[in-house]
Amino acid sequence: MNAMTGLCDARSAPNEFVEINGRRLAYRSVGEGRPILLCVRFRGNMDSWDPAFLDGLAAEGFRAIVFDYSGLGLSSGVPTYDPSEMVRDPLDLIEALQLKEVVIAGWSLGGLVAQIVVASKPGQVTHAVLIGCGPPGPLVKTAEQLFYDTAGIEVYGLEEEEILFFEPKSARSRAAAQASVARIASRTEARSRPVPIAFARAKLGSGPRNPSFPADHVLEALKTTDLPILHIGGDHDIIFPVENWYALNGQLPTVQLLTYPSAGHGPQHEHPEASAAHIAAFVRSTRSAI
Repeated sequence: MNAMTGLCDARSAPNEFVEINGRRLAYRSVGEGRPILLCVRFRGNMDSWDPAFLDGLAAEGFRAIVFDYSGLGLSSGVPTYDPSEMVRDPLDLIEALQLKEVVIAGWSLGGLVAQIVVASKPGQVTHAVLIGCGPPGPLVKTAEQLFYDTAGIEVYGLEEEEILFFEPKSARSRAAAQASVARIASRTEARSRPVPIAFARAKLGSGPRNPSFPADHVLEALKTTDLPILHIGGDHDIIFPVENWYALNGQLPTVQLLTYPSAGHGPQHEHPEASAAHIAAFVRSTRSAI
């Protein structure tokens, strides 16, 4: 609880639930203001977001909403890691919570889900924020094998966190990893349930694919939309190399790219307050014609 405002911070926000379309979706809200709905990464749940990033969004005037996908964490239903099916969760939450002027955001796998929201239901959102994810279609640079060798480890230690989400070659990035992991662990009550390792491994695959996100209709939507889109990335993302966004320069009329140096797949955890401030400036300064 924030003593100054009386509002819950990310470490104390209660688990809430909504029943919709035959399942019970778990979510948490941090802050008040414009809703930003955050779709989490592979193997992620509500506790996979750095509290400093969520509190940073709240400080910038957002109501940051995190949730567990159907059948995972504290949500009921049938689990899937097919983005075209996962998209039902954020769309149903928008409806169930009666959210207006929503910013859709997604990290990694969640960023693919957010792109499908843009392609399929653009009128439901005003902006999209993509974090450490890739565009649809053929890639100029694929993921590194190191990701596949690391992501299936049952319990991530600090070394795995550094490999997957930060830049191990950078002492500053390694220090940021240690600080972020400690902040995430600081919530000790009412935590969500981990994604079952057998389910995750079955969906992981054994090596890089090209394309990793085969969705021609989504790529076409990104090329024609007037919805403002921001991608936040690190310059060494072993999962979704940021080079693939830069290769589309001149083809995506509304996509802005913010790339942190000596950073990896979790730039919003390495730079939580700065990322929140960039998102706020982006939302304030851009608008869709819809």
